[in-house]
Amino acid sequence: MMFKKVLIAEDHESTNISVQKTLGDLKILNTDYVFYCDDALNRIQKALKNDDPYDLLITDLSFEKDHNQQKISDGTELIKAVKKEQPDLKVIVFSAENKQAIIKALFKDLAINGYVRKARNDAKDLKLAIDSIYKGKAYMSVDLKQAIKEKNSYELTEYDITIISLLSEGVKQKEIPLYLQKKDIRPAGLSSVEKRLSLIKEVLEFSNNEQLIAYGKDMGLI
Repeated sequence: MMFKKVLIAEDHESTNISVQKTLGDLKILNTDYVFYCDDALNRIQKALKNDDPYDLLITDLSFEKDHNQQKISDGTELIKAVKKEQPDLKVIVFSAENKQAIIKALFKDLAINGYVRKARNDAKDLKLAIDSIYKGKAYMSVDLKQAIKEKNSYELTEYDITIISLLSEGVKQKEIPLYLQKKDIRPAGLSSVEKRLSLIKEVLEFSNNEQLIAYGKDMGLI
């Protein structure tokens, strides 16, 4: 047994065709595809009304804007809208997006069932995702799992923790060198502090100090 009815929301025709072929390889023949998020939501609403709902939605996150005005402009908003209509609908995100914070939020906040990144071997990954989700398991591409594992294994030094702790206490970044000098902590120059914070945020994929502080608190470091 396998999913019987699948909707594909993807604005690139070549990718749409590729996903349909992948579904065909799995003997899933009842598939519909749309290029716009509004159309995807309309299809799902109509299917529910006709008592013939979809079992699975496969959607991209980004959709290019054109002359057709849309109420829903991206995959994240589509998933939110779809979940209100059909909370139990299984959802796979098939996207080139690889920012871990965004992907983790999709699982945590929107309860998606699988994430497959558009990359090498993505057709194989998509088949594995569909099979896993049908069997009741969540799925994430192997390369993304590895990246998250590496991120989680990154260890902050005592110097890093001191800087983040000062930020959490409300000390401005430009004032941190003075605090470090008082405690005889080296390097204490502003350039060194800025470079270190920049490196940490790059490794952990954070865009600002607030996210870094929240991470430090979540990990029990500060």
